[in-house]
Amino acid sequence: MKINRQEIERYVEKMMFYYDIPGLCVGISHEGQLKYEMGFGYKNIETKEKVDEHTIFHIASVAKLFVGTAIMQLVERGLLDIDHPVVEYLPYFKVKDSRYKKITVKQMLSHTSGMPDVEDYEWDHPQTDEAALERYVKSLEELTLLWEPGEKFSYSNIAYDILGHLIAKVSGVSFEEYIENNIFKPLNMINSTFLSFNRDINEIASPHIKDSDKHVVVSKVFPYNRIHGPSSTLTSDIKDMHLWAFANLNLGTLKDSRIIEESTYKLIWHPIMPINEKEQIGLSWFMRAYKSRTLFGHEGSDIGFRSSFAIVPENKVSISVYANLQSAPTRRIQQGILDIIFRECESKE
Repeated sequence: MKINRQEIERYVEKMMFYYDIPGLCVGISHEGQLKYEMGFGYKNIETKEKVDEHTIFHIASVAKLFVGTAIMQLVERGLLDIDHPVVEYLPYFKVKDSRYKKITVKQMLSHTSGMPDVEDYEWDHPQTDEAALERYVKSLEELTLLWEPGEKFSYSNIAYDILGHLIAKVSGVSFEEYIENNIFKPLNMINSTFLSFNRDINEIASPHIKDSDKHVVVSKVFPYNRIHGPSSTLTSDIKDMHLWAFANLNLGTLKDSRIIEESTYKLIWHPIMPINEKEQIGLSWFMRAYKSRTLFGHEGSDIGFRSSFAIVPENKVSISVYANLQSAPTRRIQQGILDIIFRECESKE
């Protein structure tokens, strides 16, 4: 695959100008090779430190793909059954609506549980102790379901935070430790963590927002709270996410490491519920028709950040776009880059 670097960079710089994006990073891989990695703009518009291919970004809900993989690892080990009710594993999980007893692990993975979404992430009052996630799950008693479990799709960060706690309870270690030992280390993802409060804040791209005058400014709040770790707080870089992409494009393996069995992908990537005419949800993965191809991946959005991660299994391609501005149209930029890549490929055929 030939990468037209100049055309991609002209396109990205144009989009950054139009949308006032302070910093952005792009990574493209093909058949296991990282073909393109580039940083644009600034990590922080006040210090003017440049983004490069090593810059760490908060990538928000892309984290949910790791939750889904961890759940399926526990299924393969005989410790979980995704068709069983969540209360079977977390007997203290409950909400005001008695139908919660029917909610299965599979329904939480596919956003069909009927659970509502988070209203306040409390980014400005983060909890960082190991008991935070369990306290959060036990604090949900006053919530009401949106509808009958399994009836409709409705995106729920709460459901994924519950799943993160389920992973901890079933495995016997903290959620973050489980992901570190069973996904990050086997894939050599040395720059990735869910415990972002342990990082040097200067190594992470700063979050940016638009003020009341529509000017881009550095956010005083960084999106971290351990009660929402599983749904939202992954920080990583382009190289690590390339390793993650390749492991999934290779159906669970990277070099000598296997994170999940090849046969499990038939479950993970099986459509469970349509979201619209072009998009469906599987087990944590979104599958979106784009022109003649299907993109598998996830988006992320939190205060100060926006991210888009996708793989195209039929072409063995992955593309990551991370920005440090919540309003950045990373999915649109991702698709524009894919157009450039595939137009170049098709012109050679």
